[in-house]
Amino acid sequence: MTSLGISSELVWLLAATFFIVAILYSSVGLGGGSTYTAVLTITGINYLMIPTVSLALNLIVTFVGMINYGRGGYIKFRLIAPFLFASIPMAYLGGSIRLSRTVFLWLLLITLLFVVFRIYFGSDLSFRFTLTTRQKVIFSLVLGSILGFVAGTVGIGGGIYLVPLIIMFSLANAKEAAAAGSVFIWLNSLAGIVARSQWTNIVFMDLVPLMVMVLLGGFAGSYLGSFRFKPVVIQKTLGIVIIIAIFFIGRKII
Repeated sequence: MTSLGISSELVWLLAATFFIVAILYSSVGLGGGSTYTAVLTITGINYLMIPTVSLALNLIVTFVGMINYGRGGYIKFRLIAPFLFASIPMAYLGGSIRLSRTVFLWLLLITLLFVVFRIYFGSDLSFRFTLTTRQKVIFSLVLGSILGFVAGTVGIGGGIYLVPLIIMFSLANAKEAAAAGSVFIWLNSLAGIVARSQWTNIVFMDLVPLMVMVLLGGFAGSYLGSFRFKPVVIQKTLGIVIIIAIFFIGRKII
């Protein structure tokens, strides 16, 4: 048994699964935290370890994305700075809180329900909003705070929410939004994992198979740039995994 509370065989099975997830998510500028968290919940891993593992994998995948978007000149710090100003402290705060199992499961369930809504319904919202400078700052601070806290507590980096909202509110184009998502996920994952590492007992050597496979998947997905399938098709396919996790979480709560 590993420090994750699961067998080495299951770790390698997860590694193979996450390799595919990393390819798919990195091809559309995301880290995959929602799917990592969902799959880990199904396996029965200790709930205290789940966010730390997801954040660690997010760090690796989005690091590759940041490099590629940075080389392309798509990272706009003026765009991402207000989000980070609010989110990083909240990610650290969220990671510092040791939630009870019941509270964690409820928070995770609500978060994944929002993810499912975003995947199956939010992607079809074509309307746009134009904000004043003051409204943009307020919007960035509020959204950053919420997503940062979610990252620290349940391990979902927030890019799956952030990227489409940046586009919807006319803050940037699609590639700049994806670049902002990569930077946002990476820095908040780092803040969350630093906070959680102070009280969780994960032996990070046990995560090496997972880390290596998502690194390879991240490079492959970033190299391909875009899949034969549209991003919405990729996300809806992976959304099935999240729906299954929601069912299992609901059973655990009941």
